[in-house]
Amino acid sequence: MDQNNLDKIIERSLEIRTKYHELEVQQNGSEWTLEQDALAYLTDAGLVGRNVMSHEKTWSKQNSEAELEHKLGENIWWLIVLADRTGIDIKDALNKFLTKTENLF
Repeated sequence: MDQNNLDKIIERSLEIRTKYHELEVQQNGSEWTLEQDALAYLTDAGLVGRNVMSHEKTWSKQNSEAELEHKLGENIWWLIVLADRTGIDIKDALNKFLTKTENLF
């Protein structure tokens, strides 16, 4: 994936989050807090685990392949959102992680 594609993915992700904030205001009277976003991410991360278990045939679930694909994408989306809300450049954070980890080997 080139830099321009990642930039576009980040931009699209943040636009979607803005739309969800609007929906939250309509439904709840306020936007979700950072903590609520983090909890939603953790919930979806747990669902990735269940769908992987289904993929490996250790958990019985219908349509787990499609849901696993969806939840993997959603988890990346949440990480982009959480990084933005905490003022962290997700591209820089990922690059630093990869460099640090590569240097372990």
